[in-house]
Order: sequence, then structure tokens, then C-alpha cells
Amino acid sequence: MTAPQLPSRLETVRETILRRNPGEVEFHQAVDEVLVSLGPVLERRPDYVDASILERLAEPERQIIFRVPWVDDHGRVQVNRGFRVEFNSALGPYKGGLRFHPSVYLGIVKFLGFEQVFKNSLTGLPIGGGKGGSDFDPKGRSDGEVMRFCQSFMTELYRHIGEYTDVPAGDIGVGGREIGYLFGQYKRITNRYEAGVLTGKGLTWGGAQTRTEATGYGTVFFAEQMLAMRKAAFEGMRVVVSGSGNVAIYAAQKVEQLGGVVVAMSDSGGYVVDEDGIDIEVMKDLKEARRARISVYAEGRSSAHHVSDGSIWDVPCDVALPCATQNELPLAGAKALIRNHCRVVAEGANMPTTPDATAALQEAGVLFAPGKASNCGGVAVSALEMQQNASRDSWTFEHTEQRLRDIMSGVFGTCAMTAEEYGVSGDFVKGANIAGFVKVADAMLSLGVI
Repeated sequence: MTAPQLPSRLETVRETILRRNPGEVEFHQAVDEVLVSLGPVLERRPDYVDASILERLAEPERQIIFRVPWVDDHGRVQVNRGFRVEFNSALGPYKGGLRFHPSVYLGIVKFLGFEQVFKNSLTGLPIGGGKGGSDFDPKGRSDGEVMRFCQSFMTELYRHIGEYTDVPAGDIGVGGREIGYLFGQYKRITNRYEAGVLTGKGLTWGGAQTRTEATGYGTVFFAEQMLAMRKAAFEGMRVVVSGSGNVAIYAAQKVEQLGGVVVAMSDSGGYVVDEDGIDIEVMKDLKEARRARISVYAEGRSSAHHVSDGSIWDVPCDVALPCATQNELPLAGAKALIRNHCRVVAEGANMPTTPDATAALQEAGVLFAPGKASNCGGVAVSALEMQQNASRDSWTFEHTEQRLRDIMSGVFGTCAMTAEEYGVSGDFVKGANIAGFVKVADAMLSLGVI
């Protein structure tokens, strides 16, 4: 992919980042997306340039890499690599998930952490940005193996985190089971029931209602606001949701509740199309309880079929919600969506749309929401979980969901107003990048050179 053209000052920043972070292509992509938005900001605010805010923002405050040895069920010692990148704490304690997946390396963690800084800023809540994880693959591992890995991982991580320092949560490969094992080891080592040190906990031991649903629900709430711009709603809309993990399942559930029809979902083995609408409860059981491949959904179902190759973006839809992983929606997929008259694309995953695909969608008049805005509902409810832990309180599902809806409405309004203020009305990418950046940059200026 060709790097975007930048003003000379920003090009110098980019060259420095490329030189200091060789080979970290996902991190480079995330930084480029922000830099290309910031020219108008730096013209108005030369004090950001004088204080080297961009250079400081692109350099994590702390990068932690550690060995994670553990014993598998056959008595063999396995060794993985653990990461925690504490990117920016200008607005509050570092906050961001842990990802357990074979693709994890420092560049992935830095891209996710950099995105998290702006995403957390947009929520309006007092949280900084960080991210972590490991190249450990929980898929196919027994509960005992996952527990031993998590205990070893936390035996190192515990010394770097705390409810006022750094608060991890889950991400790909880290669900309620993993958070439970991690929290148990943290409690054992520290001899404290410090519930606010991890979020995504079980409801009986400090978790928040709607946390499981929050990222998917929040993505749909944001898309609902975008549809309203076009005087439309989800009622009767055909919706394609890529992925079938936590974010995808609960995005699909909320679409269904709002009257939309989810016609396709996917996993790494292909995608299923159901013209009658995906049965979300069946899909939840299939993926969350049975941990089966998505192809099983189509077995014995006359309205559905499975496609093992091709692209889910070829399925005609009014709304597309990429909820699987980074760079899953390429230019060819964007062109297919445009041909099929898709109206709205809202990212449920982190950076799932390639830069050329994003540009094509925007040029075609498709309303496009970047993940740092549309999928920030997960971290928003994580922050609400921290509030409840701090006050020893527990809120109802309805109350928490309403807080989430209000936060997402606020994020939408912030992005829309910022885009209008800077002369790019309707461009939610630039609106999100500028709004997130300005808030963090102003806090950094106030705190001095640290």
C-alpha cells in the first residue's frame, strides 16, 4: 500500500517513526491514518509542534516484553512471549485489552495500543491507552493448559499493573475464562481483592452488566446514528457482519433487536449466508458453547449456505460491520460493497479496513466509521466496570446499556462536530482522529515534558 502524502513537518515525523520501529507494518499503518488527518490541527496549534507532541505520542511510555514458560498436558515445557505496551497515561491509567493469538508480536501490540489512546480519549472517560498479549494460542488447548499459561503470564505482568496504573481487559483469545485465571493469580500473588485491576470479570465477582455485549452493541449504536443522518434506521436493513466472535455475535444481536436482518457472518473457514436472517441464538451456541466452525450453521438449513472461499463482502447489504480482525476489508471488498449500494460501514474490529478501501468507500459517499470511534463501547463499559469496582456497587443491565448508548451518542456527536469544525463534514475518520488527538495533546501540554 502506498503511504499517503503528508506536509513536510508530518513527513519528518513519519520518517522518524519508520526508522525507529522497523518492520512494524500495522503500527506504521495506524500512525499514518492519524498523521494524514492532522495537517489542519497543526496549522491552528503551532504549540503542538514546538512541544514535539506528535513525536512523544508515537513513542510508548513503556514497552514490556517477557518470557512466559508453562507446562502442557503432556508434561512438556512450552515457551511463549508476553507483551504489555503502556502507551499514554495523560488522561488516566493505561487501559486496553490482552490478545492471545499466534499473530501477536510487538508491532501488533503497538498498533492496538496507539489506536487505544485515541479510542479511550473519545469516550470522554478518564483513561489512558495501552495494550498487551502473547503469541500463545488458546485454540485447542485444555482448560488446564490455559490456566497454567495464564498463571505464568500474570506472574510477570502483575508487577506492572494496578487499578491506578494499568488496567488490562480481554481481546481476541481472552474471554471470561482467561480473565478469571489471570485475576485469580493476581489475587494470589498480591493477597488483595483488587477488583479494579482487570475488567471483563464474571458478574458474580466484580464484572459489569453489558460488558460482554458492549463492543458489538456500541458499534451498532454508532451505525444507528449514521443511518439517522440519512433519515434511515435499521428496520428492514440487510446487514453483513464479518467474524463470529464476541464482537460480531453481539453486534448481530443488537441489529436484530433494532429490526435489521443479519444475512451473513464468517470465521476463518469461510462465511455463511442465510436469506431468512442468521439465527443469533443458534450462532451463539455454535461459537460460544460448542466452539464449532461456522459451516455447521448451514447444515440442514434450507435457507442457508456456506462459502469456503470468496469474500463475505460480495454479499449484498445496506450496512456492513467488519468485526473480525485487522485489514480484513480490502479494496476489492470495498468495491463490491459500493457496487451493491451499501450505505454504511462501521468498524467493530480494530483497523479492519485497509487505507485504500477506506478511501474508496468515502469517495463513493458511503458513510464510514473508524474503529477508534465505532468500537469504543467495549472500553467505555470497562471504565464503567472500574467505577462500580471503586464504589463497591453493581448496576443493572438496563442502566449500563443506557450509559453505553449515551456514551456512543456522545462519541458520534464529537466526531461529527469536529469534522465540521475542520471543514471535512461527514468524514468520521478525520473527525475521530482530530478529536481524540486534541484532547490527549492538550493534557500532555498541561503535564509538561514527561
